[in-house]
Amino acid sequence: MGFHVASKVIQPLYIPVKMLENLTDKLGNALRSVRGTGKLSESNMSDALKEVRQALLSADVHFKVAREFVARVQASCEGEAVLKSITPGQQVIKIIHDELTRLLGAGATDLEDKKPLRIMMVGLHGSGKTTSTGKLARYLAKKGNYRPALIACDVYRPAAIDQLETLAKAEACTFYADRNEKKVVNIGKSGLMAAKEVDANLIIFDTAGRLQVDDDLTEEIQKLKAAVQPDEILLVADAALGQEAVNVAKHFHAAVGCTGIILTKLDGDARGGAALSMKSITDVPIKFMGTGECADDFEVFHPDRIASRILGMGDVVSLVEKAQEQIDEKEAERMAEKMRKAEFDLEDFLKQMQQVKKMGSLGSIMGMMPGMSGVEVGDAEEKKMARTEAIIQSMTLQERRKPRLLRGSRLRRIAEGSGVQVRDVNALLKQFGQIQKMMKMMRGGKGRKMMQAMQSKMGEGGKLPPSIPEM
Repeated sequence: MGFHVASKVIQPLYIPVKMLENLTDKLGNALRSVRGTGKLSESNMSDALKEVRQALLSADVHFKVAREFVARVQASCEGEAVLKSITPGQQVIKIIHDELTRLLGAGATDLEDKKPLRIMMVGLHGSGKTTSTGKLARYLAKKGNYRPALIACDVYRPAAIDQLETLAKAEACTFYADRNEKKVVNIGKSGLMAAKEVDANLIIFDTAGRLQVDDDLTEEIQKLKAAVQPDEILLVADAALGQEAVNVAKHFHAAVGCTGIILTKLDGDARGGAALSMKSITDVPIKFMGTGECADDFEVFHPDRIASRILGMGDVVSLVEKAQEQIDEKEAERMAEKMRKAEFDLEDFLKQMQQVKKMGSLGSIMGMMPGMSGVEVGDAEEKKMARTEAIIQSMTLQERRKPRLLRGSRLRRIAEGSGVQVRDVNALLKQFGQIQKMMKMMRGGKGRKMMQAMQSKMGEGGKLPPSIPEM
């Protein structure tokens, strides 16, 4: 028995929501006939909605949810307002986006805004419950200025207690466990007292899981709930379970009244139906989602943003938030000024690459950009970026600032130091030379003329031309 506070470890950031790709592709194909169409009829709209329904069903969305979803979209699309709209195809896309947002749980999905905040984590064995406990503690400590305490209430798996202790050490959280006590209620009460002693204002109880919902599990979490009076009961559900995840949510909600869901393993190849079905079937909002193995692969579930990702519209808001978290504003202004003056060098180029890497993989960034969700960024592109970074890091600071110094033996030394050929170093220098040349053009009279031409193409009021859809 005991509790402690340990040192913090920072881990890498963000993995894309791979699970949504399958659904995005299917819906994209289904909506191709109406997207951008100049004339919409009841006939081609009906055909498109049949394909939408099939896309939802093949993505493992509950049949009842798919049927009601299509019925609501069809009802909204019927009538003169849409059929005679200037952009009927885009109107249909907007209606589907709004219905997807509603289906995913439009409205507030925030946790109770109070301190101390007590959270009980429930779920089946293998759903990622203990890992999610650590991620949630990290997220709330960083975003909400909480001081977390993690209470190990799994008396059946010693490995679960050890795992939670390791996570607590990594996040500098208070940790409480009693490996000799077998009554979960006693552990919960003692853990609550221990958390109060160290003035923790976020207490998370990690409960035991089973391979399936049973009477013993239900009774145990009901007794713990009565003993510790949690403000939130979060169900951790594995997205890869598909329809079974929805049934699990129904059982747990009936047993203890869940206040929210954490959907895990969204970086896998699951078909995505669980996310679309869960809120509608259980009436319990999805509040967070786990998108990978790392401590920071954990996001708030924003229904409107997820709906945009599913429809291939990207997620600019999340992209901007990530940029704000990782990119220093003063440094960004300094870089912009150097670009404006055409003084941008390889040292600056390296710093920018490193800041972009902090935001996540190239694939995750592309997936949040409008119209780019279908663009695949494979290992080759990631390796090329890593190779470029290695080449620049093999240069001295003077060489980075004055690339013209790079000749003969210097080139060979850099190539050997970065594990590439001399021609690869020359290719990078040539590419960078073209970037510098472009910056110089933008600085002079040609640059001003180019900007004026771009502004004139933007049209009145700075709006995009009709050929470019506004998101």
